[in-house]
Amino acid sequence: MAQKPSIPKGTRDFGPSEMMGRNYIFSTVKDVFRKYGYPCIETPSMENLGTLLGKYGDEGDKLLFRIQNSGEKAALAPEKGLRYDLTVPFARFVVQHQNEISFPFKRYQIQPVWRADRPQKGRYREFYQCDVDVIGSKSLLNELELVQIVDEVFGRLGVRVCLKINNRKILSGLAEVSGQPDKLVDMTVAIDKIDKVGLDAVKEELFEKGLTEKAVATIEPVLTLSGTTEEKIARMRTLLAGSETGMKGLEETETLFGLIAAAGIRQEVELDLSLARGLNYYTGAIFEVKALDWAIGSICGGGRYDDLTGIFGLPGMSGVGISFGADRIYDVLQGLDLFPEGSAASASVLFTNMGEKEAAYAVSLASAFRAEGVACEVYPDNTKLKKQFEYADRKGIPWLAIVGDQEVSSGTVTLKNLASGEQQTLPKEKAVTVVK
Repeated sequence: MAQKPSIPKGTRDFGPSEMMGRNYIFSTVKDVFRKYGYPCIETPSMENLGTLLGKYGDEGDKLLFRIQNSGEKAALAPEKGLRYDLTVPFARFVVQHQNEISFPFKRYQIQPVWRADRPQKGRYREFYQCDVDVIGSKSLLNELELVQIVDEVFGRLGVRVCLKINNRKILSGLAEVSGQPDKLVDMTVAIDKIDKVGLDAVKEELFEKGLTEKAVATIEPVLTLSGTTEEKIARMRTLLAGSETGMKGLEETETLFGLIAAAGIRQEVELDLSLARGLNYYTGAIFEVKALDWAIGSICGGGRYDDLTGIFGLPGMSGVGISFGADRIYDVLQGLDLFPEGSAASASVLFTNMGEKEAAYAVSLASAFRAEGVACEVYPDNTKLKKQFEYADRKGIPWLAIVGDQEVSSGTVTLKNLASGEQQTLPKEKAVTVVK
């Protein structure tokens, strides 16, 4: 019996129309990245396991896909794993190539990553990230630039978003004033789940991790703090007065929000003091982007990391970056019907095939159209016009170019707009203009 074809859970095939949508996202994102002076790099799908372990916390380590060594010297080869994100491989790249690049070093990277997660709606085991980072500068102008990039990308895609910002130093300060600075990682991992599980479940986890009643009582009002950015910062100044780190985080946050106001950002930006982002390597500003009109997890996130390169032997190299989740952005655009009209079509025009002589004329016309940058197809078989019409309709091709005996002899083409049903016979030069 033939084996039923299938793919691993948490992975997907993408057909032509899905790839059209995905490429629309990638090209939009790339265009904005390049506009801000970020060139492209790529790194291998797999990294040595030592590069990946210990960078994502205990929970992240459990989600790493490990690769079994094979071949003659398998036992001697270092263990490997599929990359979990693009930031850690980027840090490894920077250290390995430090003598070939100039700092501050900017780059963008659009590649798949893998996580051995439980597959569910909006969460996949293989998914693409679109990362943009700058390393080798501590200036908050870099954070601002990332906010501007988020603003422009989602503005172009037509998605209303809320960009939430916090600072890891504020959370460190909170751990200090709560009397349990050693519990920062446990605290951030628990707080990071507040959107998914709610305040009570977060408090329960904090108690389970060994935080005292007093510590949780200090943290709780911060997680529910409301008001303007100024009001939140003023309230936190009182609370964090005893923590130098916490006060530094508030100062950075106030400066960044001042820059954002000066830059005229159009999307909604909010100081969210419950935002923790579970990754261990963040040390300063942290970002998370949520779509306002479509319920899904975060569609973009990132932050400042001060010493990610230090583990690879290049200390004190501060960086900041943000990652766009292409798969979730696709779900949002599809859900809100925001893909541009015709973006699912592989071609703008289908030339009919009504015989040998007509097909030869259609081929020459198609060449002229393509020379003008119009994507087109010639139907390969001489068959009923109805069948050719249905083919164009199924593929979402907006124009049918009918080429019969009459068109051949008069050097014209009959263009039919498949959406409106209107058709007109035109000289070939005019037909190209109409389609364009």
